[in-house]
Amino acid sequence: MLLYRAVILRSILGTNVARQITAGSGTIRRLAAQLPPRIVINEDDIEESFLKGSGPGGQKINKTSSAVQLKHIPTGMVVKSQATRSRSQNRSIARRLLADKLEDAEKGSESRTALKSEVKRKKKASKAKKARRKYRALEDGNDQVEVLASRGTTDEKNETPFKDDGKSKA
Repeated sequence: MLLYRAVILRSILGTNVARQITAGSGTIRRLAAQLPPRIVINEDDIEESFLKGSGPGGQKINKTSSAVQLKHIPTGMVVKSQATRSRSQNRSIARRLLADKLEDAEKGSESRTALKSEVKRKKKASKAKKARRKYRALEDGNDQVEVLASRGTTDEKNETPFKDDGKSKA
């Protein structure tokens, strides 16, 4: 049901417009982050060559010319892709890499890759902050245990004095 709703929503609103999450009886809807469109590169500005691959992959990679090298003539930027054994897939990957590289040079911090890396950086920082908060709370809890041990309070189950000998496994 969830997959069906998401497909309908994407087909009605477009892929990057909205996302819908169904949880229990309620439905949560949030707008997806809008990225700027990719730069369209004129095919006349690209010089394409096919090279023999190298590295892991065995004899098949070394014998066939499936690696793609693109050179953007106006800027002189060169991109090489041999991500797969398929020439057509490597062509599309190389074109995407070249578009991203040109966009980075042109737009700087406003490019797609810069915006994606900024979102990733923020998520990582938030996760680290949450972890610090968690371990700080755990340390505060251990300080309370040490205070109880120094007061000589008793363990309620065994009626024995509770002492922290530092050998406890936490």
